[in-house]
Amino acid sequence: MKIWCGVLSFPLFIFSLVLHASFNAVADAPFTLTDDRGRSVRLNHFASRIISLSPNITELVFAAGAGDKLVGVSSYSDYPDVAKSIPGIGDSSSLDLERIVALKPDLVIAWSSGNKVADIDKLERLGLTVFITEATKLEDIPRLLRKIGKLAGTLAIAELAASSFEAELRKIQQRYRSRQPVEVLYLIWHRPLMTVSDNHIISDIINICGGINVFAAASSLTLVISAESILEADPQIIISSMPLVSPETGTRELWQQFPHIRAVRNNHLFFVHPDLIHRQTPRMLQAAKTVCEQLESARSG
Repeated sequence: MKIWCGVLSFPLFIFSLVLHASFNAVADAPFTLTDDRGRSVRLNHFASRIISLSPNITELVFAAGAGDKLVGVSSYSDYPDVAKSIPGIGDSSSLDLERIVALKPDLVIAWSSGNKVADIDKLERLGLTVFITEATKLEDIPRLLRKIGKLAGTLAIAELAASSFEAELRKIQQRYRSRQPVEVLYLIWHRPLMTVSDNHIISDIINICGGINVFAAASSLTLVISAESILEADPQIIISSMPLVSPETGTRELWQQFPHIRAVRNNHLFFVHPDLIHRQTPRMLQAAKTVCEQLESARSG
Protein backbone atom coordinates (compact mmCIF):
# COMPACT_ATOMS: atom_id res chain seq x y z
CA MET A 1 0.00 0.00 0.00
CA LYS A 2 1.22 3.53 -0.73
CA ILE A 3 0.41 6.72 1.12
CA TRP A 4 0.59 9.84 -1.00
CA CYS A 5 1.71 13.28 0.08
CA GLY A 6 1.39 15.60 -2.90
CA VAL A 7 3.36 13.79 -5.61
CA LEU A 8 5.57 11.85 -3.18
CA SER A 9 5.12 8.12 -2.66
CA PHE A 10 5.51 6.88 0.89
CA PRO A 11 9.16 5.69 0.52
CA LEU A 12 10.24 8.95 -1.07
CA PHE A 13 8.35 10.96 1.53
CA ILE A 14 10.07 9.05 4.36
CA PHE A 15 13.43 9.55 2.66
CA SER A 16 12.87 13.32 2.53
CA LEU A 17 11.98 13.39 6.24
CA VAL A 18 15.06 11.38 7.17
CA LEU A 19 17.29 13.58 5.02
CA HIS A 20 15.83 16.71 6.57
CA ALA A 21 16.20 15.37 10.10
CA SER A 22 19.78 14.20 9.57
CA PHE A 23 20.90 17.61 8.40
CA ASN A 24 18.97 19.37 11.14
CA ALA A 25 20.82 17.32 13.72
CA VAL A 26 24.17 18.90 12.87
CA ALA A 27 23.38 22.26 11.35
CA ASP A 28 22.42 24.11 14.52
CA ALA A 29 26.15 24.16 15.20
CA PRO A 30 28.30 26.44 13.02
CA PHE A 31 28.87 25.08 9.50
CA THR A 32 30.77 26.21 6.42
CA LEU A 33 29.98 26.05 2.68
CA THR A 34 32.13 27.12 -0.25
CA ASP A 35 30.54 29.61 -2.64
CA ASP A 36 31.20 30.05 -6.36
CA ARG A 37 34.10 32.44 -5.88
CA GLY A 38 35.83 29.66 -3.94
CA ARG A 39 35.42 31.34 -0.56
CA SER A 40 34.32 29.50 2.57
CA VAL A 41 31.19 31.06 4.06
CA ARG A 42 30.45 30.30 7.71
CA LEU A 43 27.00 30.32 9.31
CA ASN A 44 26.33 29.77 12.99
CA HIS A 45 22.85 28.42 12.22
CA PHE A 46 20.42 28.02 9.36
CA ALA A 47 19.78 31.30 7.58
CA SER A 48 16.35 32.59 8.61
CA ARG A 49 16.56 36.13 7.16
CA ILE A 50 17.78 35.99 3.57
CA ILE A 51 18.22 38.77 1.05
CA SER A 52 18.42 37.98 -2.67
CA LEU A 53 20.37 40.31 -4.94
CA SER A 54 18.91 39.12 -8.26
CA PRO A 55 15.60 37.77 -9.61
CA ASN A 56 17.13 34.41 -10.52
CA ILE A 57 18.39 33.94 -6.96
CA THR A 58 14.95 34.83 -5.61
CA GLU A 59 13.46 32.09 -7.76
CA LEU A 60 16.15 29.60 -6.70
CA VAL A 61 15.48 30.32 -3.03
CA PHE A 62 11.78 29.61 -3.52
CA ALA A 63 12.53 26.45 -5.50
CA ALA A 64 14.78 25.29 -2.66
CA GLY A 65 11.88 25.65 -0.21
CA ALA A 66 13.19 28.76 1.55
CA GLY A 67 10.98 31.47 0.08
CA ASP A 68 9.42 32.22 3.46
CA LYS A 69 12.87 33.17 4.75
CA LEU A 70 13.32 36.00 2.22
CA VAL A 71 13.12 39.43 3.84
CA GLY A 72 14.36 41.43 0.85
CA VAL A 73 14.69 40.89 -2.90
CA SER A 74 16.11 42.77 -5.86
CA SER A 75 13.96 44.62 -8.36
CA TYR A 76 12.17 42.50 -11.00
CA SER A 77 11.82 39.54 -8.62
CA ASP A 78 8.43 38.56 -9.99
CA TYR A 79 8.44 34.77 -9.89
CA PRO A 80 6.69 33.15 -8.15
CA ASP A 81 3.98 35.78 -7.69
CA VAL A 82 4.44 35.91 -3.93
CA ALA A 83 7.93 37.31 -4.48
CA LYS A 84 6.36 40.58 -5.62
CA SER A 85 5.17 41.25 -2.06
CA ILE A 86 8.65 41.00 -0.50
CA PRO A 87 10.39 44.35 0.23
CA GLY A 88 12.69 45.54 -2.53
CA ILE A 89 16.35 46.45 -2.02
CA GLY A 90 17.16 48.00 -5.41
CA ASP A 91 18.69 46.36 -8.46
CA SER A 92 22.15 45.34 -9.65
CA SER A 93 23.00 48.87 -10.72
CA SER A 94 21.82 50.59 -7.53
CA LEU A 95 21.51 48.50 -4.38
CA ASP A 96 19.98 50.25 -1.37
CA LEU A 97 22.70 49.36 1.13
CA GLU A 98 21.03 51.16 4.04
CA ARG A 99 17.80 49.23 3.51
CA ILE A 100 19.69 45.95 3.25
CA VAL A 101 21.41 46.57 6.58
CA ALA A 102 18.13 47.68 8.19
CA LEU A 103 16.50 44.38 7.24
CA LYS A 104 19.10 42.58 9.41
CA PRO A 105 19.77 39.61 7.13
CA ASP A 106 21.82 36.70 8.39
CA LEU A 107 22.60 35.79 4.75
CA VAL A 108 22.84 37.74 1.49
CA ILE A 109 22.93 35.66 -1.70
CA ALA A 110 24.51 37.36 -4.71
CA TRP A 111 25.02 36.58 -8.40
CA SER A 112 28.66 36.62 -9.50
CA SER A 113 28.15 37.88 -13.06
CA GLY A 114 25.14 40.06 -12.20
CA ASN A 115 26.20 42.00 -9.10
CA LYS A 116 29.05 44.47 -8.79
CA VAL A 117 32.15 43.33 -6.95
CA ALA A 118 32.28 46.74 -5.26
CA ASP A 119 28.75 46.27 -3.85
CA ILE A 120 29.65 42.84 -2.50
CA ASP A 121 32.76 44.27 -0.86
CA LYS A 122 30.70 47.04 0.77
CA LEU A 123 28.20 44.56 2.17
CA GLU A 124 30.95 42.41 3.63
CA ARG A 125 32.68 45.44 5.14
CA LEU A 126 29.36 46.21 6.82
CA GLY A 127 29.59 42.82 8.51
CA LEU A 128 27.03 40.95 6.38
CA THR A 129 27.52 37.33 5.30
CA VAL A 130 27.47 37.08 1.50
CA PHE A 131 27.26 33.85 -0.50
CA ILE A 132 28.12 34.14 -4.22
CA THR A 133 26.47 31.93 -6.86
CA GLU A 134 27.02 31.38 -10.58
CA ALA A 135 25.66 28.79 -13.01
CA THR A 136 27.63 28.29 -16.23
CA LYS A 137 26.08 24.91 -17.08
CA LEU A 138 22.59 23.52 -16.58
CA GLU A 139 24.10 21.00 -14.16
CA ASP A 140 24.92 23.91 -11.87
CA ILE A 141 21.27 24.68 -11.14
CA PRO A 142 20.59 21.57 -9.04
CA ARG A 143 23.94 22.14 -7.34
CA LEU A 144 22.85 25.64 -6.33
CA LEU A 145 19.46 24.38 -5.16
CA ARG A 146 21.22 21.99 -2.79
CA LYS A 147 23.58 24.71 -1.57
CA ILE A 148 20.69 27.05 -0.78
CA GLY A 149 18.81 24.21 0.89
CA LYS A 150 21.79 23.56 3.15
CA LEU A 151 22.16 27.24 4.00
CA ALA A 152 18.46 27.67 4.80
CA GLY A 153 17.79 24.31 6.43
CA THR A 154 15.44 23.17 3.66
CA LEU A 155 17.66 20.52 2.15
CA ALA A 156 14.89 17.91 1.86
CA ILE A 157 12.80 20.16 -0.40
CA ALA A 158 15.86 21.37 -2.29
CA GLU A 159 16.99 17.78 -2.88
CA LEU A 160 13.65 16.84 -4.40
CA ALA A 161 13.73 19.87 -6.70
CA ALA A 162 17.34 19.20 -7.68
CA SER A 163 16.75 15.51 -8.37
CA SER A 164 13.67 16.28 -10.46
CA PHE A 165 15.66 18.80 -12.51
CA GLU A 166 18.48 16.30 -13.09
CA ALA A 167 16.09 13.57 -14.19
CA GLU A 168 14.39 15.86 -16.72
CA LEU A 169 17.74 17.16 -17.97
CA ARG A 170 18.96 13.61 -18.60
CA LYS A 171 15.88 12.95 -20.74
CA ILE A 172 16.60 16.01 -22.88
CA GLN A 173 20.27 15.09 -23.23
CA GLN A 174 19.46 11.52 -24.25
CA ARG A 175 16.89 12.63 -26.79
CA TYR A 176 19.04 15.17 -28.61
CA ARG A 177 22.64 14.01 -28.15
CA SER A 178 22.85 12.38 -31.60
CA ARG A 179 21.05 15.03 -33.62
CA GLN A 180 22.62 16.59 -36.70
CA PRO A 181 24.68 19.65 -35.65
CA VAL A 182 23.30 23.03 -36.72
CA GLU A 183 24.95 26.44 -36.39
CA VAL A 184 23.14 28.84 -34.08
CA LEU A 185 23.33 32.53 -33.23
CA TYR A 186 21.64 33.49 -29.97
CA LEU A 187 20.88 37.20 -29.73
CA ILE A 188 20.42 38.45 -26.17
CA TRP A 189 20.05 42.11 -27.17
CA HIS A 190 19.74 44.16 -30.33
CA ARG A 191 20.91 47.72 -29.43
CA PRO A 192 23.77 46.96 -29.72
CA LEU A 193 23.75 43.46 -31.12
CA MET A 194 24.89 41.14 -28.33
CA THR A 195 25.41 37.40 -28.04
CA VAL A 196 27.06 34.86 -25.72
CA SER A 197 30.24 32.79 -25.75
CA ASP A 198 30.60 29.12 -24.89
CA ASN A 199 31.22 30.12 -21.26
CA HIS A 200 27.57 31.17 -20.92
CA ILE A 201 24.81 28.85 -19.73
CA ILE A 202 22.74 29.71 -22.81
CA SER A 203 25.48 28.18 -24.94
CA ASP A 204 25.19 25.02 -22.84
CA ILE A 205 21.51 24.83 -23.82
CA ILE A 206 22.46 25.18 -27.49
CA ASN A 207 25.03 22.40 -27.14
CA ILE A 208 22.61 20.03 -25.38
CA CYS A 209 20.13 20.48 -28.22
CA GLY A 210 22.75 19.57 -30.81
CA GLY A 211 23.52 23.13 -31.84
CA ILE A 212 26.84 24.87 -32.37
CA ASN A 213 27.17 28.40 -31.01
CA VAL A 214 28.77 30.36 -33.86
CA PHE A 215 30.41 32.74 -31.36
CA ALA A 216 31.47 30.04 -28.89
CA ALA A 217 35.17 30.92 -29.12
CA ALA A 218 34.80 34.47 -27.77
CA SER A 219 36.77 35.12 -24.60
CA SER A 220 34.14 37.18 -22.75
CA LEU A 221 30.89 35.86 -21.30
CA THR A 222 28.78 38.18 -23.48
CA LEU A 223 29.95 40.25 -26.43
CA VAL A 224 28.86 42.96 -28.84
CA ILE A 225 28.90 41.76 -32.43
CA SER A 226 28.88 43.59 -35.74
CA ALA A 227 26.77 43.08 -38.82
CA GLU A 228 29.92 41.98 -40.63
CA SER A 229 30.63 39.25 -38.08
CA ILE A 230 27.07 37.92 -38.41
CA LEU A 231 27.40 37.80 -42.19
CA GLU A 232 30.68 35.96 -41.84
CA ALA A 233 29.28 33.45 -39.33
CA ASP A 234 26.22 32.83 -41.55
CA PRO A 235 24.21 30.92 -38.90
CA GLN A 236 21.60 28.37 -39.92
CA ILE A 237 19.35 29.38 -37.02
CA ILE A 238 18.88 32.64 -35.12
CA ILE A 239 17.20 32.63 -31.72
CA SER A 240 16.38 35.90 -30.02
CA SER A 241 15.26 37.08 -26.59
CA MET A 242 13.23 39.81 -28.33
CA PRO A 243 9.80 38.98 -29.84
CA LEU A 244 10.01 38.82 -33.62
CA VAL A 245 6.81 40.82 -34.14
CA SER A 246 7.29 43.41 -31.40
CA PRO A 247 7.07 46.97 -32.78
CA GLU A 248 9.30 48.13 -29.92
CA THR A 249 12.24 45.93 -30.89
CA GLY A 250 11.73 45.62 -34.63
CA THR A 251 13.59 42.29 -34.56
CA ARG A 252 12.09 40.93 -37.76
CA GLU A 253 12.92 44.17 -39.55
CA LEU A 254 16.46 43.82 -38.23
CA TRP A 255 16.94 40.45 -39.88
CA GLN A 256 15.48 41.69 -43.13
CA GLN A 257 18.74 43.61 -43.47
CA PHE A 258 20.50 40.23 -43.81
CA PRO A 259 18.59 38.44 -46.59
CA HIS A 260 21.54 36.26 -47.59
CA ILE A 261 22.10 34.66 -44.17
CA ARG A 262 20.90 31.07 -44.17
CA ALA A 263 18.69 31.58 -41.10
CA VAL A 264 16.92 34.55 -42.67
CA ARG A 265 16.69 32.99 -46.11
CA ASN A 266 15.02 29.88 -44.68
CA ASN A 267 12.98 31.78 -42.07
CA HIS A 268 14.68 29.94 -39.22
CA LEU A 269 14.14 32.83 -36.81
CA PHE A 270 12.91 31.95 -33.32
CA PHE A 271 12.09 33.54 -29.96
CA VAL A 272 12.54 32.34 -26.36
CA HIS A 273 11.15 34.38 -23.49
CA PRO A 274 14.02 36.05 -21.59
CA ASP A 275 12.57 35.13 -18.18
CA LEU A 276 13.05 31.48 -19.08
CA ILE A 277 16.48 31.59 -20.67
CA HIS A 278 18.21 34.57 -19.01
CA ARG A 279 17.51 33.53 -15.43
CA GLN A 280 19.61 30.72 -13.96
CA THR A 281 16.66 28.84 -12.44
CA PRO A 282 14.81 25.51 -12.84
CA ARG A 283 12.66 27.15 -15.52
CA MET A 284 15.68 26.95 -17.80
CA LEU A 285 14.52 23.43 -18.58
CA GLN A 286 11.50 24.98 -20.30
CA ALA A 287 13.88 27.13 -22.32
CA ALA A 288 15.99 24.08 -23.20
CA LYS A 289 12.95 22.17 -24.44
CA THR A 290 11.88 25.16 -26.52
CA VAL A 291 15.32 25.61 -28.07
CA CYS A 292 15.59 21.89 -28.84
CA GLU A 293 12.20 21.94 -30.55
CA GLN A 294 13.21 25.01 -32.56
CA LEU A 295 16.40 23.33 -33.75
CA GLU A 296 14.41 20.22 -34.68
CA SER A 297 12.01 22.38 -36.67
CA ALA A 298 14.90 23.90 -38.60
CA ARG A 299 16.45 20.49 -39.26
CA SER A 300 13.23 19.18 -40.75
CA GLY A 301 12.35 22.44 -42.46
